[in-house]
Amino acid sequence: MENAAELRRRAEKRLRAGKPPPNLPEADPRRTLHELQVHQIQLEMQNAELREARAQLERLVDKYTDLYDFAPVGYFSLDAAACIHEVNLTGAAMLGIERSRLLRRSFSGFVAPANRSAFDVFLRNVFADDGRKVCEITLKNESGSTLWVDLQGTYAAGPESLCRLSVSDVTALKRAGEAQKRAEVLKAVNEALEAEVARRRETEKSLRESKRRQSRLLREARRMQEQLRLLSHQVLHVQEAERRRISLDLHDEIAQTLVAINVHLASLANDVDNGRMQEKIMETQKLVEQSVESVHRFAMGLRPTVLDDFGLIHALKACAKDFTEKTNLPVRIELPGELKPLGDGRSVALYRVAQAALSNVTRHAEATEARITLRQTQRTLILEVADNGKAFDAKRALSGKNSARLGLIGMRERAEMAGGRFHVTSTPGKGTTVSVRMPLAKPRSSRPPATKKST
Repeated sequence: MENAAELRRRAEKRLRAGKPPPNLPEADPRRTLHELQVHQIQLEMQNAELREARAQLERLVDKYTDLYDFAPVGYFSLDAAACIHEVNLTGAAMLGIERSRLLRRSFSGFVAPANRSAFDVFLRNVFADDGRKVCEITLKNESGSTLWVDLQGTYAAGPESLCRLSVSDVTALKRAGEAQKRAEVLKAVNEALEAEVARRRETEKSLRESKRRQSRLLREARRMQEQLRLLSHQVLHVQEAERRRISLDLHDEIAQTLVAINVHLASLANDVDNGRMQEKIMETQKLVEQSVESVHRFAMGLRPTVLDDFGLIHALKACAKDFTEKTNLPVRIELPGELKPLGDGRSVALYRVAQAALSNVTRHAEATEARITLRQTQRTLILEVADNGKAFDAKRALSGKNSARLGLIGMRERAEMAGGRFHVTSTPGKGTTVSVRMPLAKPRSSRPPATKKST
């Protein structure tokens, strides 16, 4: 109505300012009234059409306003300084601020610091030409949450030079992409793990096969070692029995025969008057006496009769005395007054260990003295042979890799054959100690294997 009144006012003003209308011929009043009525109807129809058009425009405005505000992407209108002039509701929701508070604020303030330089370049490129520009950056909304967005901007010319910016939230896509990448990485890792598991299974299978083969070889080696040990024990038993037999033969037969020869020579010397002959007979007697002593010495070396006649203590004393006489090396002995009964095999084993240990002192230790100690507890008899000589690697020597130390292995075999435990300690500056711990109760395994008697 205001526009119609203004239009009438302007028409009347133009009419007064213009020339008077020309004289028109007198018309028929009824026709004029009819024309005016028709004109009025036309104006009413035009007015109705205008109102309908206005209502349709208002509906279209409401429709496109809703489409603008509730679009799935955010729409912004920015100037060259990134100041926000217009924004829809979706864009305001993305930034977490009411639309009225967003106007005239800088869009750059919501860009993550790491992406601000890229956004500035993007905005300058939008205002530089008319083409569509695309950029992907990270935004920080009012609550501090981070979202990945895809920017598409175009230049809009007009009274104000603006950038029409559409903002699409691609955070879900990014996360899905990252999840996909992680899934691919996990898949690759899983495939690698499966391959590794398969390889390890093959390796474990090979190891099991190797262990089974190794176990079979080890059992075979142990069986052979046990057979060798039994053979060694049998050899030692046979050797000891043979030594005893030879010693008895030397002592009982050869020595007695030599003594008888010496007696006959003495009788013959008494019956002969020739001085030269008596002298020859006396020389022969001395040779026979030396032979008797050699036979006794050989018999003692093979099997000391004192061990069979008087026991281990007296045999160790005789062994120490004989060792000192031969080597001029003093031997201190610490022996108990008496021993609990021992089997023949254990006594011989302890005596042979002491004898071999003293022999090693002479051959290898370069010692100035030795010591033999024998002590007993309720259940154990302990023999120790020590010296103050140079040390050696006892572990390597007992492994059998050093042929010069095979005597130690023989001592160990003798001790274990009799049911004892053999141990060697060798320390630089302190010398070497060989010890055997022998149980007093006769072990079941100490029974020597059966051997055929020599004929």
